[in-house]
Amino acid sequence: MNREGFLSGIAQTGAMFPDFVLPSAEGRLVALAEQLARGPVVLSFFRGEWCPFCKLTLDALTEALPRIEAAGASLLALTPETGGLPLSMKTRHGAVFEVLADVDFGVGLSAGVVFKIPKLYRARLDAAGLNFPQRHGNAAWCLPVPATFIIAPDGCIAWRFVDVDFTHRAEPDDILAALRRM
Repeated sequence: MNREGFLSGIAQTGAMFPDFVLPSAEGRLVALAEQLARGPVVLSFFRGEWCPFCKLTLDALTEALPRIEAAGASLLALTPETGGLPLSMKTRHGAVFEVLADVDFGVGLSAGVVFKIPKLYRARLDAAGLNFPQRHGNAAWCLPVPATFIIAPDGCIAWRFVDVDFTHRAEPDDILAALRRM
């Protein structure tokens, strides 16, 4: 993956974040516009419940949620996993924020954070028993990079964290500092 080329294609600070309506873990439709009507939105992309770094990040965000909400923001977690997997993820981590299924990577592709899994990595994931066509409801073999956006009520991206290294994630303290600067 050409790191710089890929990163340049990701939605930039100051740009409008792509609008969406996605199913929640409980099967309700959640619209970004409705969330933004209540204040800023912290939106974080996750690879899935199978990813140990995603698990740690979900736990950290669950712990930080009261401070995020005290700053006037809401939190949305997006995963390419479908079926009962988003609800399982939400339940396992005691998350009281919305976990949404980014069906067919629609929002991730619009935001530029989705990449095609290279063959060697795909073979390792497949060997580990991760049936992505079943988990994602499609045979695309794609994933989002860990990315977190703070979207202002007007729909513009106020802050973002993006790294192609899946072990690097936005720290809750950095998210909170960015919210305070808004």
